[in-house]
Amino acid sequence: MDELPGGDATSLERRILAWARGRLEGAPSTGWRGYLVEFLVFGIKQAWACVFGALMLLVLVVTAVAYPEAAALDRNDLLVLLAVAIQVGMVLGRLETGRELWVVVLFHVAGTGMELFKTSVGSWSYEGGGVLHLGAVPLYSGFMYAAVGSYLVRVMRLFDLRFTRYPPLWATVLVAAGIYANFFTHHYVIDLRYVLLAAVLLLWGRCVMHFRVHRHVLRMPVVVAFALVAFFIWIAENVATAAGAWLYPSQLDGWEVVPFTKFVSWFLLMIISVVLVTFVYRPKEPEAARA
Repeated sequence: MDELPGGDATSLERRILAWARGRLEGAPSTGWRGYLVEFLVFGIKQAWACVFGALMLLVLVVTAVAYPEAAALDRNDLLVLLAVAIQVGMVLGRLETGRELWVVVLFHVAGTGMELFKTSVGSWSYEGGGVLHLGAVPLYSGFMYAAVGSYLVRVMRLFDLRFTRYPPLWATVLVAAGIYANFFTHHYVIDLRYVLLAAVLLLWGRCVMHFRVHRHVLRMPVVVAFALVAFFIWIAENVATAAGAWLYPSQLDGWEVVPFTKFVSWFLLMIISVVLVTFVYRPKEPEAARA
């Protein structure tokens, strides 16, 4: 695996990269063995990018199954403390760069604002209890949004993402602002989500993402990448609601699969997420040698 772009690898990642290069020296680059190496490296990088979200899901599931109801510390408060511990551990353990921490903060602010509104209008709800909350929103909720931001910014550098025909940043900010506003206003006026979805497809429809796995650079339409990430977030959402992190009205009488219509919401939320990440990592075009 090559050095990460722009010198953004953490000290731990540089040690892992040096170890990995030694193990991959002489590995085939063609044929089925070469493709297998690329696939394994792709999976390892994806797992590394997901570490924040994976740890959050793990503590949600473990505390749902094993934490005693009669414990002196409420589960909601425990989840807040564990989420803070994960974040601090990510920084102190050199698993996260300072730039990534800024993204986490941005996602906390945007996510918590949405949570406060959505719980107030009954879109979803949290189990009561504990003292570490704002209104009806336990403070660990912001870390779930931050996990999405952490994944996106880590993928940006782990795969050295480059883009051809990326839309103007000012246009992406306008669309993202419209999407964020619609999450609030559709409760009172017409829902414009499908108009905004069409705007996303028009704006990013011609954009192609270039990503380096190991020796090879692959390409994918960026809207396909958005959809794939949104799909896996929907899967994670099912795990989180099954663990009681939050519940939709249809789940109050017993858990059921989150409606797939939520996929559109997650797809649109992806656009907000991507635009926030571009405030820290500006989209770059492929190098001439890679085009």
